[in-house]
Amino acid sequence: MARDYSRTQRIGDQLQRELAQLIQFQIKDPRLGMVTVSHAKVSKDLGFADVYITVLPKGDQDEAEAIVVALKVLNNAAGFLRGELAHAIKLRVMPQLRFHFDESIERGRHLHSLIESAIRQENASQKSDEE
Repeated sequence: MARDYSRTQRIGDQLQRELAQLIQFQIKDPRLGMVTVSHAKVSKDLGFADVYITVLPKGDQDEAEAIVVALKVLNNAAGFLRGELAHAIKLRVMPQLRFHFDESIERGRHLHSLIESAIRQENASQKSDEE
């Protein structure tokens, strides 16, 4: 019987917390806007960790450009971050970091707007039927 909260999930949560701190305080790249680490998924053999981020654009950047720049900066700094994580977390093998943009938040916003527009249309059609 599988446990409810596996070791890889616990390691992923710890990586998420540590990476959020490291990105905020250790990465000094001026191209990097505000980055939030939303999820870290560790493979079963601890070889790789897929880190999902969201990005708030900096200055006059548009969102798509900010995402591309942030992913490039973080993937270039993956070796440094992995070394810092090795000092903070005691593991025999520190997973290689792969950064990805978390599209689930954007998808959620889109679905929410679709639901809101459907509700508005339904309310408008009910009002016109009553009149």
